[in-house]
Amino acid sequence: MLRFPPRDTTPPPTTTPPTTTPPTPPPTTPPPTTQPGACEVSWAANQWTGGFTAEVRITNRGAARNGWTLTWSFAADQRVTNAWNAQVTQAGATVTARNVSWNGTLPQGGTASFGLQGTFGTGNPPPDGFRLDGTLCQRLG
Repeated sequence: MLRFPPRDTTPPPTTTPPTTTPPTPPPTTPPPTTQPGACEVSWAANQWTGGFTAEVRITNRGAARNGWTLTWSFAADQRVTNAWNAQVTQAGATVTARNVSWNGTLPQGGTASFGLQGTFGTGNPPPDGFRLDGTLCQRLG
């Protein structure tokens, strides 16, 4: 019997399995930031036993607005009973004030003001967390 050496004595190349790089996780997006300072709100109150009035002034530091909504929450048991120069509603501790026809335009740097009257039982701390159209405002005074 005749034997011939194999034609190709070079061993076949060894292949290493492909390395899979773990997928890169998508970049994490930071939560939306509030922009304190895009608006400023001053709250000046006068109070007596069980009642108060407050003058609220909004200064717009952002883009000009044609119509605005200001929201805040009371920290105690205050209740709005009357308002002027804004349409004011209250649900629980949350208060919403909307412009009226003559003060809806709020240019950059412009100011709108309105007043309200209310009652309280246990205390009347000034509210905080003012938001102009959803943007956190800086409270002055």
